[in-house]
Amino acid sequence: MPWQKFNYDNREWESFYRNRWQYDKVVRSTHGVNCTGSCSWMIYVKDGVIMTEMQALDYPIINPEIPPYEPRGCPRGASFSWYEYSPHRIKYPYVRRALLELWRDELRKTNDPVKAWENIIEDHNKARKYKVSRGKGGFVRASWDEVYEIISAALIYTIKKYGPDRIFGFTPIPAMSMVSYAAGTRFLSLIGGVVMSFYDWYADLPIASPQVWGEQTDVPESADWFNATYIIDWGTNIPQTRTPDAHFYSEVRYRGTKVVAIAPDYAEYVKFADLWIHPRPGTDGALALAMAHVIAKEFHVDREVEYFKNYIKKYTDAPFLVILEEENNRLLPGRYLRASDIYTNVDKGEWKLVVFDLNTNSLSIPNGSIGFRWSNDKKWNLKLKDSITERDIEPALTMLNVHDKIVSVSFPRFDQKGYVEREVPVKIIKTIDGRTVYVTTVYDLLLANLGVKRGDLKGYPSSYDEDVPYTPAWQEKITGVRRDLVIQIAREFAQNAEETKGKSLVLLGAGVNHWFHSDLIYRAIITILMLIGAIGVNGGGWAHYVGQEKVRPFEGWNTIAFAKDWLPVTRLQSTGLWVYMHTDQWRYDEVTMDKITIGKTMYDHPADYAVISVKKGWQPFYPQFNANPLNLGKSSDEIANKLENREISFSVSDVDNPINFPRILFVWRSNLLFSSGKGSEYFLKHVLGTENSVDNKDEVAKGYVKEIKWVEPAPEGKLDLLIDINFRMDSTALYSDIVLPAATWYEKYDISSTDMHTFVHPFNPAINPPWEARSDWKIFVGLAKKFSEMASKYLSDKVVDVVYVPFTHDTLGELASPETELDPLDPPGQALTVRGGKLIPGKNMGNIVLIERHYPKIYEMMITLGPLVKDKKLSFFGIEVNYSKEYEELKEELGSIEERPLLDEDKKVAETMLRLSGATNGEVSVREYKYLEEKTGLNFGDLREGIEEIKIRFNDITAQPRRVVDSPIESGIVKGGRTYSAFTFNVEYEVPWRTLSGRQHFYLDHPWIREQGEQLPVYKPPLDIVKVSQSEGVLIARYLSPHGKWQIHTTFMDNLRMLTLFRGGPVIWINEEDAKSIGVKDNDWVEVFNENGVIVTRAVVTNRIPKGTVIMYHAQERTIYVKEAKNGKMGGSHNAVTRVHIKPTWLIGGYAQLSFFLNYYGPVGTQRDTIVAIRRLG
Repeated sequence: MPWQKFNYDNREWESFYRNRWQYDKVVRSTHGVNCTGSCSWMIYVKDGVIMTEMQALDYPIINPEIPPYEPRGCPRGASFSWYEYSPHRIKYPYVRRALLELWRDELRKTNDPVKAWENIIEDHNKARKYKVSRGKGGFVRASWDEVYEIISAALIYTIKKYGPDRIFGFTPIPAMSMVSYAAGTRFLSLIGGVVMSFYDWYADLPIASPQVWGEQTDVPESADWFNATYIIDWGTNIPQTRTPDAHFYSEVRYRGTKVVAIAPDYAEYVKFADLWIHPRPGTDGALALAMAHVIAKEFHVDREVEYFKNYIKKYTDAPFLVILEEENNRLLPGRYLRASDIYTNVDKGEWKLVVFDLNTNSLSIPNGSIGFRWSNDKKWNLKLKDSITERDIEPALTMLNVHDKIVSVSFPRFDQKGYVEREVPVKIIKTIDGRTVYVTTVYDLLLANLGVKRGDLKGYPSSYDEDVPYTPAWQEKITGVRRDLVIQIAREFAQNAEETKGKSLVLLGAGVNHWFHSDLIYRAIITILMLIGAIGVNGGGWAHYVGQEKVRPFEGWNTIAFAKDWLPVTRLQSTGLWVYMHTDQWRYDEVTMDKITIGKTMYDHPADYAVISVKKGWQPFYPQFNANPLNLGKSSDEIANKLENREISFSVSDVDNPINFPRILFVWRSNLLFSSGKGSEYFLKHVLGTENSVDNKDEVAKGYVKEIKWVEPAPEGKLDLLIDINFRMDSTALYSDIVLPAATWYEKYDISSTDMHTFVHPFNPAINPPWEARSDWKIFVGLAKKFSEMASKYLSDKVVDVVYVPFTHDTLGELASPETELDPLDPPGQALTVRGGKLIPGKNMGNIVLIERHYPKIYEMMITLGPLVKDKKLSFFGIEVNYSKEYEELKEELGSIEERPLLDEDKKVAETMLRLSGATNGEVSVREYKYLEEKTGLNFGDLREGIEEIKIRFNDITAQPRRVVDSPIESGIVKGGRTYSAFTFNVEYEVPWRTLSGRQHFYLDHPWIREQGEQLPVYKPPLDIVKVSQSEGVLIARYLSPHGKWQIHTTFMDNLRMLTLFRGGPVIWINEEDAKSIGVKDNDWVEVFNENGVIVTRAVVTNRIPKGTVIMYHAQERTIYVKEAKNGKMGGSHNAVTRVHIKPTWLIGGYAQLSFFLNYYGPVGTQRDTIVAIRRLG
């Protein structure tokens, strides 16, 4: 047979192939779905049609020692162009037929759009007619003018009758497309509507981060992994969900870096590891505390590592003194000792903490506590100096050898409810009010809590094999992990940190963060990292990768998104609390206090804690009062008097009264109802009033709540109008009343950034939006125009809007609730304590802000940059900036109306965001550094040097990815080709963390945290809510919903190209032995159910899932594999079986780092603690 063969046949067929890949234009863009990748892509166009997309290959090199970022991208991103012309594409505005027919009929009768809407809403039968049809198809095409008129009429009616705080908007992750996010939030802010959070709601917010650091989330960019010399991947599936960055995860191993994977199942990242640890699901906290026990014993007590000791002394709260408090004949860890306890004349002394100074053998108030942040005395820094004498100090880490007494302290344990008694050394001091108290250090309490024996102290385990908290033997029976492996990993991890000065890294993710007690799990892991000095070190620390939260051009985005250029405040709402209350999931919540803590609690049910939190101004809740905020009064004192006299009341205490219902909800860039909708069936039932599969008759709260008026029966169909802005007909769109066609990421201007790298990427339109699609910015600008036109008739006069806002982080409000005023706690039934018989806004209740609104001017305000940017200093993370220079530049470059820069186009908005942000405008960054120098008394000259001339413009990032410049808004440093790593700025420049102590916190002393026994990291088991009965053919299992391989990141589950790579639709993964026990074979249809709802899906039978656990990957659409369950209802989404639960500790506010801000601190929408039943269908 010849090696070659020449064929002279016709080769014209090759032209077909060549033509397929020909293009006449290439445009740089990126993807804007729930993905932290933020990858630069080149979009290829031929004859006005998008042909394909390819990864960009022109990323700048950070430094020669670090592998390049490119090519960034994944198969999911490479498949996005399928959506451009897919059958899922929303091409025109649609309205639900039942609603549109009612609307047209009433408009014809009245010739008045607002009256037409009123006639529909106030007629129960008419309203019910379209509400019960939600989710059942029946959309009718309408014109843009008509849908704008319907929406504007609904807005005006709602504002006039109920108030603007009944109007809500949900959109996630601004970093993935900042202009599109800001489009709706700006409009809502201007009319007085409510912007809802996403990061906490997704359960992506690691609430331990604000608790420990006063930071929402800050993490190293993925290139910094290459600097690590020991990595523990603890529940984040890097290859599967961080695909563009996974190469660093494997490349670092060529340097000899050891990788340990911790996962209950054989996840994809496990195969990259040297060692696989597989604890039982939800027991990670026990594993971490046992590791901390080993590290504390061997590297702090048996052998004191100098680097570790010096680190925790300076950068953590370890040396600060804590008062031991007596309760029921026990000594318990109490609150921090404050300067106000020992001195009478210290400014903000209740916010300044105390150490014992070994240099003078006396108490000392060191620099850096949060009281110094707001004292303007340039002592808000981490220099080890006494703030009064300015002498150098040597804080004592322990009271041993300087103690006055040894006492027994009770530490709670929750694996079996009770206490362990351990001896602790104390000093005895007298406070200025004459009390004699015991004090000890946080470090002493931490070692005692961990069970690390020192000297002759009693109550401690004598070896690792003793079965008491928190020894390796103790954790073994909980986690199933062998004790010798725990000891080995802890030793190696700490030894590596000792040798490298902290280059030990933990990668964390949803696998850990989505549990009810995720805050405790994370604090336990962070405790390890603080003990070994890894935080704030390149190549070390923590790396939490869940949710693309990192908006690098933060100041500009924040200004535009929340209309800070026009208004002093915006109504911001924690979505977790909103859903918990308005979907009535609180009524069914069986997680009462006796199930999660020991000892006496203020309330029995978490819903009561929500009420007191809102009334105290700790967490926001809207609607705010049972009255229209436009008709409440003209002064804050007048409003306070009405509350005192009970002329008005907080809506949260009567949430099921129709006056307090949410009325209008905008959703854009999101699949709220199903992708993130924990308790989705309750949303369908109580908010939408349509068919659902809730089977829960147990309204537990009725027998517990004291602060909420109980309504029978629970209302259904609270919401009047649901508007979805989308480019695909997803599950939320199917349940909406109005659906508007949005441009895709290849059809608009926008900007994107991420925590995974330090570049800013543009969106550029490769084609114009097809059919009648419009960009998000254009949609909301159009709505603003129509609304303003109609408001000229119906809302022509200026009005005063009374806005009730909580105490917020990074403002003086974080000093609103000193612990000494919170103790004793308010008694049940008196959730709003009147101190001295008078309510004082900003003191014993939240702030009341009066805002003048002129609704006919909303359009003008929407499309121009307001005067506050140049006339005032705006505050970001407590750093104040004026933009008068940039304001004039933007007027010149963008055009102006009435001397205000124009924001009428999305590209202009993007340009403005870049110009107003320190990370993309060196001149702004320099001003920010100088402001912080005045606040701290420190010098950042070397960071400021050489950056003033750097301005990153939109055309710059279109030409090539551009790396950001340093800014004090960020906690990392990139200057000199460094990889970004969180908190290096704090460690290297002695800048305090934005916390009570100014340091990282092992310890938390708020009364609500002490009530839960969570002052220090402790182990609490997963919730065990089983309401389904074991029977033949039924499997009871723990239900996990991690991020999937073929959906979520970059694309969605209904992408045909992704569907062809696996089973073609939703599936649930079941252990092969579990499947056999109920007669289920691979690919069988199964029913997954509990009291919350039912799912119908196919089974994947596998040996990689542990027994007793099932996995259904997140965000599986209800548009594919839709099948009827045995109860006759259509199977729901993966969230049909989940439900929201709330911890009181998430509701704290006005207390240093434990203060509200949107997506920073609030109730977390966890879902990992779900128990389900599975049975074969058919």
